[in-house]
Amino acid sequence: MSFKGKSVLVTGGSRGIGKAISLRFAERGAGRVAVSYLRNDKAAEETAEEIRKLGAEAVLLRGNLGDPEKTKALLQEAGPLDVIVSNAASGVIRPFQELDEKHWDWTLNANARALFTIAREAAPTMPPGSSIVAISSLGADRVLDNYVLVGVSKATLEALVRYLAVELAPQDIRVNAVSAGLVETGALDYFPNREEMLRFYRERTPAGRLVEPEDVADAVCFLASPEAAMVRGHTLVVDGGYANLA
Repeated sequence: MSFKGKSVLVTGGSRGIGKAISLRFAERGAGRVAVSYLRNDKAAEETAEEIRKLGAEAVLLRGNLGDPEKTKALLQEAGPLDVIVSNAASGVIRPFQELDEKHWDWTLNANARALFTIAREAAPTMPPGSSIVAISSLGADRVLDNYVLVGVSKATLEALVRYLAVELAPQDIRVNAVSAGLVETGALDYFPNREEMLRFYRERTPAGRLVEPEDVADAVCFLASPEAAMVRGHTLVVDGGYANLA
């Protein structure tokens, strides 16, 4: 799969899974990789330098692409796009009884509305053959501890992917999602049962190891490539077989 000369945007692309995705597109020939991030300037600069070493132009976009007022300006800075990867995520990791409406709004907006806003603003200028890929998780259809709001937001995200895939098909813009199993990144630090989760997934995953960020990046590149031309509105599960077990 080659993305020679293509322009790519990866939201939340400076760390963890997003960084692996950004670097994979650069490795596969993307001409321009735009990385959006919210706070960590140092991590963003380090990722941009790695992108440049791989031969691609790096564009850093500091700001919340889930904010409708800022999205248009940030997308204009990103320039015309062939691929959008909606990876940035946030959320409140607490049991149901400890949540309120403010937590609901923050999590749903960050994880689902952001894709709606980005796609609405970017799609009119995306050329035929373009692709949008969203990053979901197994919590979209499985119940995980302390994950109620993030799980609901990911389920919403996957439903939105299906609708966008149909409505953007006449423009030949493909929309899909990757649902990743447990990946050991900094995001796990917010889970009170982090070590227990890691141990459980390592022991239970049929493939014998955890999913790595690069595994997710490879799946994203496939869905964004011409080889996946007839894959539309699909959620590709990358979990080493974990979800197959009862």
